[in-house]
Amino acid sequence: MTDANGGQAQAAPALNCMVQYCKDLSFENPNAPNSLRPQESAPNINVQVNVNAKQLAEQDFEVELLIEGSAGEASNVLFKFELTYSGVFRLVNIPQEQNHLVVMIECPRLLFPFARQIIADSIRNGGFPPLYLDPIDFAALYAQRMQQAQGAQPPTHLS
Repeated sequence: MTDANGGQAQAAPALNCMVQYCKDLSFENPNAPNSLRPQESAPNINVQVNVNAKQLAEQDFEVELLIEGSAGEASNVLFKFELTYSGVFRLVNIPQEQNHLVVMIECPRLLFPFARQIIADSIRNGGFPPLYLDPIDFAALYAQRMQQAQGAQPPTHLS
């Protein structure tokens, strides 16, 4: 393909989700049926998010979105959950220097809505009102992790 000036046209960059899947899911309701009684106050909810990735082929990456959390405290835990939701993504015509950003920010952003729904359904099926997680800013999470990895020096390539 040639452009209007007679030169070779560059193919457009693309991010393709080849497949997505629930790799691991755990829901615990350790104090049932007592935990299912109406609570006097809102429980303390703790949620942690992590992203892992590995290269499968030249253009293919498996991205894991790990979300774990709990409601309640110490011996009064209402529920706990752990989800590893993954996808295989193909990066086409994306500059090599941008691969890490795309894999660690854009891929988990695409996986998150599905993981959020799985968590909400699991908690609802456990006898509680569904927990709908707030959207996650994966760019900010990436910047925070890069700062931690670099000893609190701000990353220079995220400007």
